[in-house]
Amino acid sequence: MPPYAKKWLPLQIDKARIGACKGNNKRPNMRKVRAKKSLGQHFLTDLSIAERIAHTLDDFKHLPVLEVGPGMGVLTQFLLDMGLDLTVVELDSESVDYLEAAYPQLHGRIIGEDFLKMDLHRLYGDSPFCIIGNYPYNISTQIFFKVLDYRDQVVCCSGMLQREVAQRIAEPPGSKAYGILSVLLQAWYDIEYLFTVDEHIFNPPPKVKSGVIRLTRNDVTDLGLDERLFKRIVKAAFGQRRKMLRSSLKPIFSTDPAAMERDVFRQRPEQLGVEDFIALTRLAMEQPQSVP
Repeated sequence: MPPYAKKWLPLQIDKARIGACKGNNKRPNMRKVRAKKSLGQHFLTDLSIAERIAHTLDDFKHLPVLEVGPGMGVLTQFLLDMGLDLTVVELDSESVDYLEAAYPQLHGRIIGEDFLKMDLHRLYGDSPFCIIGNYPYNISTQIFFKVLDYRDQVVCCSGMLQREVAQRIAEPPGSKAYGILSVLLQAWYDIEYLFTVDEHIFNPPPKVKSGVIRLTRNDVTDLGLDERLFKRIVKAAFGQRRKMLRSSLKPIFSTDPAAMERDVFRQRPEQLGVEDFIALTRLAMEQPQSVP
């Protein structure tokens, strides 16, 4: 376990603090933000859940934090209460206006941009930071692919997204949910599925349950292989997940038919762990001719 990570303990909810936040959140002269389906917005209304999500960063209070998609700030208020070095990024201009009026302490720290298009080095350089959010459902998978791109800086990434995607990210080999994102993220992060959130505590309620997960950077600094080839093999394998690897990976190993006789090629992709995919990539790198 990395030196900056501590053992996760169940959160003891501070009812007094939640009551204070409820009081702070009553803004009678402020019009609520309209949830926009095109942005995948479902606003969390249960403050106890928001507090639990905020405290997934308890072991990383010394690091700056970027909140993605704060909406009306139901999670933001607890992050501020924790004294974190917080910046928020929100694409919805209506939400940006709300945040600027409701949270003056965030002056100069509200970025009205598309997180997926942001250059995070512009904010943090090569320094470590954390990401958190109640992530928009329509881009949650893309958000975690972006986290992967910044894995050398993102020490911890936690938050809420649709349960199906959360489970897919956290599932071990052998599960139907285990897939491309599982392998690519688990190569670099220790992943915990923390708890499930029901539909009725959102406005508007989503059609599916949500899940809260936490990714903590592991000790791996280099996979010791061609990472582009690694991704290609993982994607090719799960692109035909019902087939054995000798079928789905045949184009990649076309110059080395003997390699295809190994037992691993008689398995399906969900049966392989991260180390197995690493071994396959190294085997592909040893082919007589380079893989195109």
